[in-house]
Amino acid sequence: MAEAFPVNNGMTSFWRTEPHFLDSYRSTEVLPDTSDIVIVGAGYAGVTTAYHCGHLKPDVYYQISALADKYGMDAAEEVAAFELAHMAAVKACVEEEKIDCDLDFGKVIDVQLDDNHCAKLKAGYESLLSQGALTATEADFTPKETAESGDFGHINLSLNSFSAGANLQTQTPVLRISETPDVDGRWTVVTTRGSIRAKWVVFSTNAYTSAIAPEYKDKIVPVRGVCSRIVVPNPPKNPLSCSYTLRFNAWDYDYLIPRPDGSIVVGGGKSTFFHNSSEWYNNTDDSRLIESAARYFDNYMQRHFHGWEDTGAYTDRVWTGVMGYSTDSLPHVGHIPNKPCQLVLAGFNGHGMPQVFLSAQAIAQMIIRGATYEETKLPRLFKTTPERLSSQENHILTHLKAI
Repeated sequence: MAEAFPVNNGMTSFWRTEPHFLDSYRSTEVLPDTSDIVIVGAGYAGVTTAYHCGHLKPDVYYQISALADKYGMDAAEEVAAFELAHMAAVKACVEEEKIDCDLDFGKVIDVQLDDNHCAKLKAGYESLLSQGALTATEADFTPKETAESGDFGHINLSLNSFSAGANLQTQTPVLRISETPDVDGRWTVVTTRGSIRAKWVVFSTNAYTSAIAPEYKDKIVPVRGVCSRIVVPNPPKNPLSCSYTLRFNAWDYDYLIPRPDGSIVVGGGKSTFFHNSSEWYNNTDDSRLIESAARYFDNYMQRHFHGWEDTGAYTDRVWTGVMGYSTDSLPHVGHIPNKPCQLVLAGFNGHGMPQVFLSAQAIAQMIIRGATYEETKLPRLFKTTPERLSSQENHILTHLKAI
C-alpha cells in the first residue's frame, strides 16, 4: 500500500455501532483561513490534545523488563510510572467533566500458556523486583500449581473542547502539509475542502502519520488487527470478573474485556494471519475482514474456559481495525525534528489507552506554555528524535522472522 491514508467505508466496530452527531459535525461551514493550532486527527489523541489546550491497562512488568534490559532501569520505570499515572488522571477527568462512560478499576489477568515464555517473563519480573522497581510491585505472579483451573468517553471530551472554543471539522481529510513555513511562520495544511494556515500543527494521526509526515515513513507503520464481540445467552455460574490476556507464546496473544451487558470483546487471532504479512503489515484497509481470522472467535469461550460449555456463547460480530505500530515499539511524542512548531503523538502500538491522555497533556504544555520535553515529565523513551528516525531497526518484522 503506497501511502497510509484511511480507506473509505471502514468496518464498524462494536464501540461505534451507535452513530453520534459529531461524526459529521463542522463548527463552521467553511474552513477558517488561519488558526493558531491545527490538530490533525480526531481520535483519542487529537481530542485529548484539544481538551488540554483550552479501557485502560498500565504495563508494570511485561514490556518494562525488556526496556530495562535495553535502556536501563530508570528509563523503564519512567514508562511504567507514566502508565500508572493515567489511571488517576483519567478518573479525575471523567469525574470533573461528568462524562457518562464505563470506567471500571479492576484486575487484569495475564495467562501465560507457554512454559518457556512464562519462565522468561517470570525471570524478568523477579529481576525488576530485585532491582527495586516499585511499579513491579503492582503485579503478582501465581504459579501454575496454584492458579485457578476453571471506548472511553472521548466523544464527551470533544463536546467540551469545541464548546470551549475549538473548531471541529469532520470528514475533512488532510492531504499534505507544506514543506516549509511561509514568511509569517505558518504551515499550510491542505485538505479536501481547502487550505488553512497554522502556527502550530499537531499530528495525532497514529497509523496514518507517514501519509502526511514523511519523516515517519517506515517508522510508524499501519498494522491491521481483528476484534470481535461475543454474546453469552446463558451466563456461567462464574462469569469473567476482570479483563484477561491469554498469551500463547512470545508473539501470539488474545485479550478479553467483559462488558456490563454480559458480552465480551475479544481481540487477537494473530495465529490465523500473522504468517501472511501483506494481510496486516503496512495495510490500512479496514473495509474488509482478514478472512483467515473470520471464524477464529467461534466457540472461543467454550474452547478456553471451564464451565462455559453450555453457555451458548456465540460471535455477534467481527471487525478489522488499524493500529499504528512504531518500529522500535515506543510511541513518538514531541517536536518533530527540523520542523519548528510541528508536534507528533502517534505510534502507540495498540497500547494507547494508558499512554495517550498524559502525552496529549504534555503536547499542550509545549504549545501553550513553551515547556521543553523534559519539563513535561514524559518518559525519555517516548521522545521523537533524529536518532530514532534514522534507526534501521524494525521490531515488527524481527518478530515476524522469529516465528
